[in-house]
Amino acid sequence: MYKILQKARNKLTKKIDTIPFIRYYAELAYQTELEKHISNLPIISISDLDLVNKIKHEGVVITSLENLKISSNSKLFQAAENLIPKISPSISARKNDFTIHASSQQIMEYPEIFLWGLEERLLNIVENYLGLSVAYHGAYFRRDIANQIEQGSRLWHIDKEDRKVLKIIVYLNDITEDKGPFQYIPQALTAKLVQSLKYTSGYIRDQTFQGVVSPANYKSCTGVAGTVIFAATSSIFHRGKPPVVADRFAIFFDYTSRRQKQLFYCNSSLPYNDLLLIAKNLSKQQKDCIFWQNS
Repeated sequence: MYKILQKARNKLTKKIDTIPFIRYYAELAYQTELEKHISNLPIISISDLDLVNKIKHEGVVITSLENLKISSNSKLFQAAENLIPKISPSISARKNDFTIHASSQQIMEYPEIFLWGLEERLLNIVENYLGLSVAYHGAYFRRDIANQIEQGSRLWHIDKEDRKVLKIIVYLNDITEDKGPFQYIPQALTAKLVQSLKYTSGYIRDQTFQGVVSPANYKSCTGVAGTVIFAATSSIFHRGKPPVVADRFAIFFDYTSRRQKQLFYCNSSLPYNDLLLIAKNLSKQQKDCIFWQNS
């Protein structure tokens, strides 16, 4: 019942948000929040600031665990390698299933995965991109099956959970063009497509999409295991290209601001009781990013 009510609320809120004068005042409020928070933004290194600026300008930045040099990289990758064999390749009886997620129990067995997304350096990078305090929605460990199905996140879309959404994607196996890379349309072209399509939300099939944009404009994020992608998924059309020759293993770390009234579908990847357990030894900054709904 709760999910039904939440879905109805989100649908109504989105409809209200399209009313011109409401959108105008919402934009004013948003800009005011950004201006107030400027003095609170964490100081980051020149290289991290360059990363943030590239995300803002291009929408996507491809790097690697090796280049990032996050202190817990080795713990993350070791935990991921241990978990991969436990993610069964079998899908449910529903014919349109295409991905298998690690359960919350499995993530709690390997908490290093969830905790990597809470590294304070990463949170500082995310906050400088968002311009507001960070809400961390967790880690989604997924196996995308090479079954050619084009549904859900394999269709072209823009994330609408917040005005700015940032996802950090870590590849756990080598991803080539035929192994399901993250694909996107450059930010400037996306803006033009949004206008021409009068796009507000939802998914677009690739066959339909090719009627308005040439596949030559598709950007595929390929790379070896350990490749890291920073994707501003609220400002670019994107999808997971269906893998053909092998399954794709990846972890998605999701972030938005804490603007509760403006957020849609923003739950944590872990149940509340698990969050309490995993947060015992975390800093105040990290806890605030997990329990942002209580602040």
